[in-house]
Amino acid sequence: MSSLRNIGYSKLIILLVVALISSCDNGSKKLPILGERDWVTKKVDGKEVTDTIYNVIPPFSFTNQYGDTVTEKIVQDKIYVTDFFFTSCPTICPVMKRQMVKVYKEFRDNPDVMILSHTIDPEHDTPQVLNKFAKDLGIEGKQWQFLTGPKEKIYEIGQKSYLSAAQEDKTAEGGFLHSGAFILIDKEKHIRGMYDGTTEEGTQKLIQGIKSLLEEYKK
Repeated sequence: MSSLRNIGYSKLIILLVVALISSCDNGSKKLPILGERDWVTKKVDGKEVTDTIYNVIPPFSFTNQYGDTVTEKIVQDKIYVTDFFFTSCPTICPVMKRQMVKVYKEFRDNPDVMILSHTIDPEHDTPQVLNKFAKDLGIEGKQWQFLTGPKEKIYEIGQKSYLSAAQEDKTAEGGFLHSGAFILIDKEKHIRGMYDGTTEEGTQKLIQGIKSLLEEYKK
């Protein structure tokens, strides 16, 4: 997968590959829940019942392009898409952002859908830099949040929760290596799809995935 410039975490790569394959053909089927999971066995009416406990996105706190603190409450009861990038990226980020703009335009002003883009270069990508970057993309309002914060917190939530990753690498173009995935999260904070954010095909599958989730919540 040319778009996945990941950092060599073998377990993470395996999970990401499985996730991307699972997201390749949604059709009209219900989207799967991706990521790690645990099984808990308990007794109900004298019978043993096994419940599946799925990975959920944990609480977080970052700063957006307006200088406001953003926590997990901003996506409470919402479907959202997340990704990782940096504004000075000379490789896949410009392509990813052009593709994400298509997602933004498709669901503009839909109160049930948000986008969270995390910079992996917070030292450079201050709220002021992110604000200008968003405006240059034609993004207004708060539906698409561009987030910065402590580097270790950004990397941690990417690697442990979103099955995405990034690292500094002085030998790489731009000084960083990272994933090109767009990650779809449902209202329960479960990962429901991962899509190639560097291609038109992946972006259209993401759009269809969001529509499928919206329909799921109508039922």
